[in-house]
Amino acid sequence: MELANRQNEFARLMEANRALIFKVCHLYGKTEADREDLFQEIVFQLWKSFSTFRGEAAFTTWMYRVALNTALSGVRKDQLGRLTTYVEELPVHLAQDDRGAEVREQMEQLRRAIDRLSGVEKSIVMLYLEEKSYEEMEAILGIKVVNLRVKMNRIKEKLRKLTHTPV
Repeated sequence: MELANRQNEFARLMEANRALIFKVCHLYGKTEADREDLFQEIVFQLWKSFSTFRGEAAFTTWMYRVALNTALSGVRKDQLGRLTTYVEELPVHLAQDDRGAEVREQMEQLRRAIDRLSGVEKSIVMLYLEEKSYEEMEAILGIKVVNLRVKMNRIKEKLRKLTHTPV
């Protein structure tokens, strides 16, 4: 594919799937500046490896994999020795303004609990909330389905303890 066509195709795919990158940035960036830096780094890594995309998996699967690996690498580099990172909001909006105060408080408790998860655990939760199948999660994260199921059960138990409510 010639360079101009490759650039146009990349720009089209980025525009069509930019929400995916924003979700990852909101999950791993603590501040607006962190999120902007992470966004730029993810787009750079996607462009750098775009020529290697073979189409064996869906483009969004490949994109999630690159974005999450970039975010997790940044977290490891920036926060060696720190077990968790904190985010200001979930990658998706769980509570709507028209819901009751009790539901909003439960959603806030869940958000705070998710903030306390490890980077990989947050990735699993984000993909779960995106309604990805375990097979899709395996393709994105490189973790076997059997291990994902175990991790998800452990995450649910951890979230139950952190929120003191059923998940």
